[in-house]
Amino acid sequence: MNRRDLLTCHLTGSKGQSAVSPGARFYTNAVFHTHDGKPVRMYEDLIKGKIAVVNFFFASCHAFCPRTMACLAKVQDLIGDKLGREIFMYSFTLKPEEDTPEKLSAYRKGIGAKPGWTFLTGSEYDLTTIRFKLLRMDDPLVDFSVDVHAGELRVINDNLNKWTSWWLPVRPSMIREVISWVEPTPPMEARIRRNATRQQQLNEELAKLEPGRIAFKRAHGYPIDATKQDNREGRKRLEALWAAVSAAQAQAI
Repeated sequence: MNRRDLLTCHLTGSKGQSAVSPGARFYTNAVFHTHDGKPVRMYEDLIKGKIAVVNFFFASCHAFCPRTMACLAKVQDLIGDKLGREIFMYSFTLKPEEDTPEKLSAYRKGIGAKPGWTFLTGSEYDLTTIRFKLLRMDDPLVDFSVDVHAGELRVINDNLNKWTSWWLPVRPSMIREVISWVEPTPPMEARIRRNATRQQQLNEELAKLEPGRIAFKRAHGYPIDATKQDNREGRKRLEALWAAVSAAQAQAI
């Protein structure tokens, strides 16, 4: 089992079943208030038909929150023009008695949040209900700790009824990859092109790091292998796969 299968939850059970959202009966339609004071319903306004990236925080947090929110501020840039169109980010406060809409608005502005990233508050009962539904670990020491929940992230695709999760903070590119796990699977051709582009980027990054790696090994007396690594077999397989996809598409036309 790979980590995508391990961490992605299908509430319908079998992957062969049609994806049917549990809707408001699970997510509830509890009313929250956004950073600009607008009332919104949990399922109908925030989750329904969307890809939702959900985390919890509180404005006065000085432990995990500054790092997790800084991470998410970079993630929004990686989401690009999908933010607010296909993918929506929601940050719920863990301390509604402190975090008023005005305070959330100021916090949001301070970290450079863009349209499509909404900060929310509400009653303690509703916030706790949603937190337990999305992030419950069945461990009281974890479930009732605001510090622990400040480092958790839940990603939901309501249309596919597909969930996944991760912990914050990590590399923003890792979180963007996690979000992609619940996005619709692109066509084979698009995936091959994307993987080839990513491999080229990795090769360029490794080439930049190579002089430093060699210098470190020389300085510490490690043997240096100057042989250039070339995965010819892997390249042949990729070319064969690409040819097969192209042939199949030509026959379909």
